[in-house]
Amino acid sequence: MTEVMQKTYRIGPIRPPSEANSLLLQITEGCTWNRCKFCSLYRRKKFKAFSVESIKKDIDVMAEYAELAQNHQLKDGTWDRRAALQILEKMTSEEQECYYFIYRWLVHGGENVFLQDGNSLAVKTERILEVLRYLREKLPSIRRITTYGRAETLSKISVEQYRQLKEAGLDRIHSGFESGSDRVLELINKGVTSEQEITAGRNIKESGIELSVYFMPGVGGKEYSRENAIETARVVSAINPDYIRIRSTIIYKSADLWDDYLNGSFQMCSENDKLMEIKLLIENIKGCTTVLVSDHMNNLLQNVQGRVDLDRQKMLSMIDEYFAMPEYKQKMFQIARRSGLVTTPADLDLLSRDWVERISAAIESIKDEAVWNREMNNMMSRYT
Repeated sequence: MTEVMQKTYRIGPIRPPSEANSLLLQITEGCTWNRCKFCSLYRRKKFKAFSVESIKKDIDVMAEYAELAQNHQLKDGTWDRRAALQILEKMTSEEQECYYFIYRWLVHGGENVFLQDGNSLAVKTERILEVLRYLREKLPSIRRITTYGRAETLSKISVEQYRQLKEAGLDRIHSGFESGSDRVLELINKGVTSEQEITAGRNIKESGIELSVYFMPGVGGKEYSRENAIETARVVSAINPDYIRIRSTIIYKSADLWDDYLNGSFQMCSENDKLMEIKLLIENIKGCTTVLVSDHMNNLLQNVQGRVDLDRQKMLSMIDEYFAMPEYKQKMFQIARRSGLVTTPADLDLLSRDWVERISAAIESIKDEAVWNREMNNMMSRYT
């Protein structure tokens, strides 16, 4: 037991919201590209791929902590939480974080693992295969393993290599396409083309691995707002990914795109511009069974989600209902939503008189559209 208490493992900075209850295994650090204008997450980090040996050591620690925690799982499947967490008293703060992460993972089923960081599949396929096999061997309760991958990197991996990864236990790949427009991709310095996105997507789908791609409404600015949506729909239609996840653009002051905004070369989209892009996307995806997912707080209408072929009209109706509201009520909802007070426009009726008065005062104080858009962006920048 003493040996276990002296051990920790690496935990990277990010994972998709859908992996909130997943165990995080860091096999790389940072991003191979690290030049996207909208992102500053890895700016101060150089990309690093960890050795298979060091990753296996992390897995060993995870497995030992899992065994330690499972000693306190009762026969009916519940947990003796007090006994399981008493162990923390003898640990350092770093060990406490690692143990508690494993304990929490097990309490939530102990089934899902996410491989970090931003472009884990940039390392050789053979190394990933070895890690996947060892991971499933040491933690047999695992049912799903997922990871991030840059489309440019993913386009260079063959269908056969993906099939090997699938057989070894990789179930889903998340990829931030952001846009299907080559002009937008160049504008944000994404370092990838729409053709590479399509190649990557088709290869992954053919292998049987699930694909989850991300779209950023507003990332092309007002100039390319419509094109951003239409071209992304074209790429999605060519691939039919399992999921398309909406990540409405936030321009962080630490990102290069903020400098473009300040110098006037990038005109920020409004909340309504971004929502219109989502509408155009839904309308123009053809021949797909893709599920549109709005699983992030930065989306204005987070309840707009569903399968694009079966739920298209339902999703479009939700958006149309919002646009049918008077402009003043739309702005009320935008502030209330960005303040974390409401989820849907119907929730406005639940606001207290004090909140209604405060929101109304804020609306009256901002008459300029550009200033309003910037303030909404600033409110959203609390989200990551």
